[in-house]
Amino acid sequence: MRPYEVMVILDASLEESAVQAVVNRSTDLLTTRGSAVNRVDKWGKRRLAYEIAHRTEGYYFLMEVTSEPAPIDDLHRALSLADDVVRHKIVRMPEHTSGRVLPPSAIEELTPSRGRDRERDRDRG
Repeated sequence: MRPYEVMVILDASLEESAVQAVVNRSTDLLTTRGSAVNRVDKWGKRRLAYEIAHRTEGYYFLMEVTSEPAPIDDLHRALSLADDVVRHKIVRMPEHTSGRVLPPSAIEELTPSRGRDRERDRDRG
């Protein structure tokens, strides 16, 4: 299972019930295929950075998902075909950003170790 972030921008003219329906369809699609939806953040209506299909506002929501690649591909296809979705972006996150606890050896690999580098350089020369 891999961590993903899914950002979706919906048409701003949708009512709250239609927005909730899109969120529910997306989460149901993932959960029925064995994925875990960890969090859904509804950001609400926001101004777009640039005009998309003559729209200047969109309704944003962000999902954090833990899944295998196949259900994510199904979600991508469903969001691409949905008329209410203006844009979407699915990003696979690095393993260390998920809610999992890393062993100490992995944490040491992720953190810069300037002290050890200096000691190693001093020992060499």
